[in-house]
Amino acid sequence: MTLEFYVNDKPVSIVAEPGRRLLDILREDLGLTGTKDGCGEGECGACTVLLEGKSANACLVMAIHLAGKRVVTIEGLEASGELEPLQRAFVEEAAIQCGYCTAGMIMSAKALLMENPNPTEEDIRIAISGNICRCTGYSQIIRAVKRTAAEYAATGTAAAGMGG
Repeated sequence: MTLEFYVNDKPVSIVAEPGRRLLDILREDLGLTGTKDGCGEGECGACTVLLEGKSANACLVMAIHLAGKRVVTIEGLEASGELEPLQRAFVEEAAIQCGYCTAGMIMSAKALLMENPNPTEEDIRIAISGNICRCTGYSQIIRAVKRTAAEYAATGTAAAGMGG
């Protein structure tokens, strides 16, 4: 089937089997390798992207469900070569260790901040609960999300779907 949808605000048209995973389309067809293939079962969160502004496990989204939809990957957050504030906070708060979970963790946090610009620590913990990190112990990640929420509030910046 010919599939037309948007990735990082750019129109995409590809031929794909209806049951092909979004994860494979992103990595293999579009070269967007920031989205990681972890468990393949929707349990680890390494493949988290934004689908229509909500976090989604790309390993569980089939091609047939993508027609006309908008997908944002970790690559879509930076703008003009600058990291999005959430990405920058992850770096500065040492919320990145091995890096395997980082893209999915950031995308889950981004979805939270788009929906709730002033989350509590509990809100953050719930939002990232579908993402497994074996390295950081999560405290740096929570600190990075809190810091970004405060930065958005201080600057009056909305946590938009792309580029901050």
